[in-house]
Amino acid sequence: MRTLVIGYGSIGMRHTEVLSNLGCTVSVVSKRKLNIERCYLNIKEALEEEEPEYIIIATKTNEHISKLIEIKQLGFKGPILIEKPLSNNFENIPNDIFNNIFVAYNLRFNPLIQRLFEEIQGEYVISAQAYVGQYLPNWRPSCDYRKSYSSKKAEGGGVLRDLSHELDIMNWLFGGWSQITSIGGHFSELEIDSDDVFCLMLEMNKCLVATVQLNYLDRVSRREIIINTNNHVFRVDLIKNIFQKDNDELVLEFDTNHSYRMQHKAIMDNNNFYLCNFESGKDVMCLIDAAEKSAYTENKIWIKNEKNL
Repeated sequence: MRTLVIGYGSIGMRHTEVLSNLGCTVSVVSKRKLNIERCYLNIKEALEEEEPEYIIIATKTNEHISKLIEIKQLGFKGPILIEKPLSNNFENIPNDIFNNIFVAYNLRFNPLIQRLFEEIQGEYVISAQAYVGQYLPNWRPSCDYRKSYSSKKAEGGGVLRDLSHELDIMNWLFGGWSQITSIGGHFSELEIDSDDVFCLMLEMNKCLVATVQLNYLDRVSRREIIINTNNHVFRVDLIKNIFQKDNDELVLEFDTNHSYRMQHKAIMDNNNFYLCNFESGKDVMCLIDAAEKSAYTENKIWIKNEKNL
C-alpha cells in the first residue's frame, strides 16, 4: 500500500519504520530537508506525485486539524490516521461527520488491554483506577525537554493531552463519562508552561467510580490500570507487561511496535472494531476540556457530559 506520513518527529519516524516493515511504500512530508527517499516539503506535491492510499498525520498537536482540513480540501478519499490527541483545543474541532478517519490511540491494540477488555465483558464494574507517570526529561534523552512540544501548552503539550491514552481507554471500556471533577496544573519545578499533574474523578456509564492520575514526574515510569468488579480484581501493568486476575499473574511477550503495527493493519484491512474513530477521539477532547474547566474553577466543580444526559 502507498502511504504518506506527514511530520517526521519521533512518532513520524516510528510510523515510517512500522509501515515500511509491513511492506508499504512510505513517503514523508516534513518542514525539514531530510536525506531520505520520497520526501516532500508540502502535502499537495506529495499527493500529486505519490498518490497515497493511506495518510498518517504525525505533526505537532496544534497542527492536526489544519492538516486534516487541507488533505480533505485536496480531495483525498482514503483512510487517515491522526496522532493523538485529535487537537490541542476542543473548540478547533469541526462538527463535520468524518468517516474513515481515526485517532492513534494504539493502546487499544496492546495485548494486555485487549485481554482486559475481553475479561470484563459481562462483569459489573464497581471501580477503576488508571495511573501513568513518566519523568518528562527522560522521554527524549537526546533532546532538551524544555524545547519539546510537550513542554509548550500552545503546541498541545501537557499531561492531559500527551498521556490521554488512559482517558480514551476509560471511555472505551466503560461506555463514556457522565460527570467529572479534577485537580491539575503545573505544580513542579520542571521548566515548562504546560500541565505536569492531573487527577480526574469520574462517573462513567458502566463504572460507578473511576479515577485517572497523569504526571510528568515519576522518575521510575509507572503505568497501570486496576478494575474491581463484583467477582474479580483485574490489574494491568503496562511497563512490565503483566496481566493479573485476582492472584493469578500472566506475563505477555510482545515487541514495542506491536500496537502500532496492529493499528495500521486494522486500518488497511478495514477492521474497525478496536480503532478509535473521529467521534471517539472528539469525545476524549471533550473530556480534556471538561477536566480543565473543573480544575481551573475555584470550587473544583463537577461538570456533566451534555452528550450523555
